[in-house]
Formats: sequence, structure tokens, C-alpha cells
Amino acid sequence: MSGVQTLTIGADEGEQRLDRWFKKRFPQLTQGAVEKMCRTGQVRVDGARCKGSDRIVAGQIVRVPPLPDGAAPAPRQSKISQADEKMIQDAVLWKDEHIIILNKPAGLPSQGGSGQGERHVDGLTEALKFGYKDKPKLVHRLDKDTSGLLMLARTDRVARGLSESLRHHLTRKIYWAAVAGVPNPRKGSVKYGLMKMPGGGRGDEKMICIHPAKMGDYPDAKRAQTDFFTLWFLGTRLSWMALEPITGRTHQLRAHMAEMGHPILGDGKYGGSDTDNMGDGWGAGIGGDISRKLHLHARMLKFEHPITKEMLTFTAPLPDHMARTWKTLDWGVNDVPLDPFRGEA
Repeated sequence: MSGVQTLTIGADEGEQRLDRWFKKRFPQLTQGAVEKMCRTGQVRVDGARCKGSDRIVAGQIVRVPPLPDGAAPAPRQSKISQADEKMIQDAVLWKDEHIIILNKPAGLPSQGGSGQGERHVDGLTEALKFGYKDKPKLVHRLDKDTSGLLMLARTDRVARGLSESLRHHLTRKIYWAAVAGVPNPRKGSVKYGLMKMPGGGRGDEKMICIHPAKMGDYPDAKRAQTDFFTLWFLGTRLSWMALEPITGRTHQLRAHMAEMGHPILGDGKYGGSDTDNMGDGWGAGIGGDISRKLHLHARMLKFEHPITKEMLTFTAPLPDHMARTWKTLDWGVNDVPLDPFRGEA
């Protein structure tokens, strides 16, 4: 028999039923065994009694009772190429014995899933152990084509602390984006709710915006808010935006900017194709020397260290395709405030 285990729900494991999570972690267990452990209080989620049908979220702590030896999950075998090992280690901006901060490259998924293949940050964490026993855990995630700051935790305790900070909006994240057109007003908030577009498969997920006054008509819609600030603009054609997601919904920044009529450059899903852009702010392709890749980057991250209680602030340099765009447009990364929402230089 194994002993009692306390396991943290990973960033790629949330938003599913508890019994399904058990079946993935411990495939030898029957459905009946999982339900019995929940019914008798042997399984606890964040210290509370639970049911197999309860939905779990990333960062929650699950108490797993002693299990038969045959029910122990087999360790996953990971084979990471030397090139990928170097790539993910070069992406590390900062680390201590509790936390790792990455500058995730554009095009690399945060975790596996439908259509994502085997190459993703979560699958490369073996290369981020740096002498520690356990692999670090993703605390949150970025879309595949979004670059920038990503937090990983070395222990369950730290993962839980960082997840709580995110959940209670104590962690601040500021993104940079290049968008079509120029917003009017130049700063403000978008408060449209978001819900999944019907009929989309797991690999083709798309969100639609719901007017705040109509949220009651759509029970599946979730409240969402994005604060925006125009840092620079080029005539009426392009703008350099700072975006702060007050909530953290799927595709939130991309959907909100498109709803404003200013889609993010390179966003074919929400911004349309190059031929849609006639300079009026409705298309996401701008042509010329500007890359067609998504121009969205998690630029700044600010949070309290869950162990040392020190306030930490990180910035991530732009990915190559955005750096080339900034150079083409003569936009200087040091010419704008780090935090325009609070007037910090």
C-alpha cells in the first residue's frame, strides 16, 4: 500500500471532473473505487469533503488516501532533445529554490492538448529541475502563439500560493500588443463577457463577446475585463497597446481587442485575413515588412513571493518577430512607462 499523498492540480488539469482526474492519474482504479473514497471522506480537495462529479481547478490540493501498490501511476518517460533542453533553459529569466520565471517563445504551447503534439513547456520541465528532485509545475498558461512571462513553481505549497494570488487578482500582468487602427478613447476598459462559440472542437476553440447588459441571457457567459492603454500609434493604421487582463479568460485579450474593432496583428482567428485590412482597423494583417505572426507578448509580471514576501517585478524582451516590427515602426521599448496604468516609469 502507498501512503497518503497530497497532489496539486496542475495548470493543464483544471476544469474537469475530479473522478476523471483520478482516472488519468491512477488508471488502475475503478470508477466505483473512486466514488467510494470520495463518499467515505478519504479524498479531500483543499481539506473539504468532495464528490467525484465536482469540478476541479488548477492549484487545488487533493488528498489521496493509501492506494494498493498496483494503483501507483507509472512514471512518464521523457526524452528531451539537446536542442529543446537548451531552448527551454535559455528561456529562464530568473529562478530561486521556489519559483522559475520563463520568457516563453512564441509558437511553443504551455501544455499538451488536442493538436498540440508532444513538444510543450509542461513536457520540457524535466530540463528545468536544475538539480532538484521534482519537476517544476506550471502555475498558469499562455496561448501557443503568445510569448512572454510564465511562472512555474517547484513545490505544491508555492504553486498553491501563486495560484491563489492569480485567483484573487493580486498578481499583475501587463501585455504588449500591436493592433490595427487607433482606439478611441485611447485608454479605458472592455467589460464584455466571454463564452465559447457553439460547435467549436477542442482544437478549434473560439470565444464570442457578450454585451454586459445581456449577460443574463447567456448562462454560459463569464464576466471578463481588460484594461487598455495606447502607448504609441502610427497615423490611423497601427497602435502599440498595453493590455492588463483583470480577469483571466480564454483568448480574452484577443477577443476583446477584436470586439473593439482593433484586432491584434497576426491574429487570424479573431482579426481576419490580410485582405480584410483596408486601413480602417478591422483587419489583423498589415502587409509589407510586418510579420504575420501574432503580436501579443506578456511583457510585465508583478507579484508577492509566497515564501519571502518580497514584491517581485519581471519584464520579458520582445520575441524576434515583434522586435523587428518595433524596429520597422521606430518604436522604442524604453520610451514608454513600464506600468502606464499606475504611472510607473
